[in-house]
Amino acid sequence: MSNIQDYYKKCEQCPRACGVDRSAGQKGFCGEDMKLRAAVACLHFGEEPFVTVFGGSGTIFLSGCALACAFCQNYQISQKGYGSNLSKDEFASLCLKLQDAGAENINLVTPSHHIPLLAEYLTAARNLGLSIPICWNSSAYESVHSLELLRGLVDIWLPDLKTLNKALSKKLFNAEDYPESAKAALLWMMENSPLKIVEVKKKGQTKEKILSGTIVRHLFLPGHFEDSADVLEWLKENADGRAIISLMSQYTPVPFKEEQEAAKKRKSALEGLQNRLVSKEEDSDLRDLVEAYDFDCLFYQELSDDTSWLPDFTRPQPFGNKLAKVIWHA
Repeated sequence: MSNIQDYYKKCEQCPRACGVDRSAGQKGFCGEDMKLRAAVACLHFGEEPFVTVFGGSGTIFLSGCALACAFCQNYQISQKGYGSNLSKDEFASLCLKLQDAGAENINLVTPSHHIPLLAEYLTAARNLGLSIPICWNSSAYESVHSLELLRGLVDIWLPDLKTLNKALSKKLFNAEDYPESAKAALLWMMENSPLKIVEVKKKGQTKEKILSGTIVRHLFLPGHFEDSADVLEWLKENADGRAIISLMSQYTPVPFKEEQEAAKKRKSALEGLQNRLVSKEEDSDLRDLVEAYDFDCLFYQELSDDTSWLPDFTRPQPFGNKLAKVIWHA
């Protein structure tokens, strides 16, 4: 690997290729310079069953984001800068604390804008005794040349495939190239991490646990059934049997708290979809579609109108107590 700073001097880590000198303190589209920042670390029980298993996923919510979705539920950290700096030693220590607390894996949320730094930090954690799998939880808005830095370090990939609609991508993410970038990233992930799932037992219970492979998430956007149909068709052709599919119906309008100009900009972007909960009719149609495709392995989220799970990262416990056990907070 080249000197870490070289990747930040003219940053082209993600497909946006801002070109700013993050090593000198400048911030890219992601809102971050060269320092790694995070908001919370916890044992998270809201991920897919193969990821949480018994002990929960050792989740570290990182600050900043290269995509900045208009509907992001984690906007406080992904777009508004909430979080604290973590040095290499502090990051490694945090990973080990999660491991000691019983985490099934280390789950890095929104890590795509810090690939070189995280490659170094993860290596340091491994050298200090981190032995559980590493899970890369991202939007899939990533460049393959950057992902190459993670070869042999990341075991589990947990990317989104949000949409294959370029116009919608431009409206919601200001990233018309999202579909092509995400597809390339997903194909690389599946090629480099074959699925490996094992059975584990605890207190008379048996569960399945993912040790390696890709789980592709797709969040259904209200009013965009055809877009989801296109995504599922691509996944059937390119990912079935090679990855686990996770179809989510949890789209929830977020009560954003921000200044007038930012709120106006977000409102304009959200005009690209119907900003509401998923209807029972849409849920039924999605289930019919999924049944028709007959995926080898697919999780389908149960429809719910409960919005109490929406996080508030400014609280010491951003989630409900049943959803997460907090180990560290910024």
